[in-house]
Amino acid sequence: MQENCIFCKIIAKQVPATVILETPEVLVIKDINPKAPVHYLIIPKKHINDLNSLQSEESNLIANCLLSCKELSKSGAFRLISNNGKESGQTVFHVHFHFLSGKLMHDF
Repeated sequence: MQENCIFCKIIAKQVPATVILETPEVLVIKDINPKAPVHYLIIPKKHINDLNSLQSEESNLIANCLLSCKELSKSGAFRLISNNGKESGQTVFHVHFHFLSGKLMHDF
């Protein structure tokens, strides 16, 4: 656990969050500032700063994050976003994925 990481604190139950799904490796919570009717954050429980810091032995952990989308999606349609680095908009430096669904998204 990184002591100043909000996601590590949420994983450790030190900070409250609305939990949608939890497995031994992954936590899914509601985003507190949603950009779509369904906006969840998929967070690996192991602290990894960003995707560039990912090691090959952590590939199963990231795969489990991605596989959680099957359980989260009611319609099968969703957008998955991960910002990597400050310049891309990453503000919490703990790898996570934004799961967005529930509306048409044609803005890219």
